[in-house]
Amino acid sequence: MDTIKHNPARLYNCDKTGITIAQHKHTKILGLKGKRKISSLQSAERGSLVTVVNCLSPTGHFISPLLVFPRKIMKQELINDTPPGSIHVCHPSWWIQSEIFSQWFLHFIKHTKLTKDDPVILVLDGQYSHTGNLEVIILARENHVDIICLQPHSSHKMQLLDKAFMGPLKAFYCQEIEKWLRSHPGRVVTIYRIGELFGNAYKRAATGEITANGFRVTGLCPCDKNIFRPYDFPLSSEH
Repeated sequence: MDTIKHNPARLYNCDKTGITIAQHKHTKILGLKGKRKISSLQSAERGSLVTVVNCLSPTGHFISPLLVFPRKIMKQELINDTPPGSIHVCHPSWWIQSEIFSQWFLHFIKHTKLTKDDPVILVLDGQYSHTGNLEVIILARENHVDIICLQPHSSHKMQLLDKAFMGPLKAFYCQEIEKWLRSHPGRVVTIYRIGELFGNAYKRAATGEITANGFRVTGLCPCDKNIFRPYDFPLSSEH
């Protein structure tokens, strides 16, 4: 943990989230008084889910994301206008497979410029594709990455991406969908629009202020072991 004290830029947190085409809420709906049915903006392919792997540091350094599209074959239209430097894969399942996470980890190594004298700490959840991934463990040892896995049932307090980044990202994404629908009356959003809409939302969410707040409220940076109280982690009722 001395790495964090001396150089917080070498601490990173990684987590995934899912975004869907239908993932938007309208801030206001106006209709005639007494009218029971009110039309609203709609999007197509409800349930289509793209998994996004995000990673960032306390100093606002963002590792460009990985997007996993629920398809067997990649098409250029899917990745148009995604965040610069992002990487993209297709898989019938939206779940992060071990080989996909290995691909992301190589992407992470490339963009962090690791050396023996300048290692990094990467904070992950306990998903098997992370903890049980032998390829990632070997790569971490060879490339000076110290991996820390969050304890089970603690991510609601310690997963800073959930606490400070995913919320604004999804809110901005919803706003981008609604804005696009209003600008294109009579048309629907399809999976081929996700790259553009997510890219715009990502630009708005990827700020140093958001990342610094996330690391602070989780006690990761500055390191604060007293930020939580016993009632934050209640004992399980199972025996």
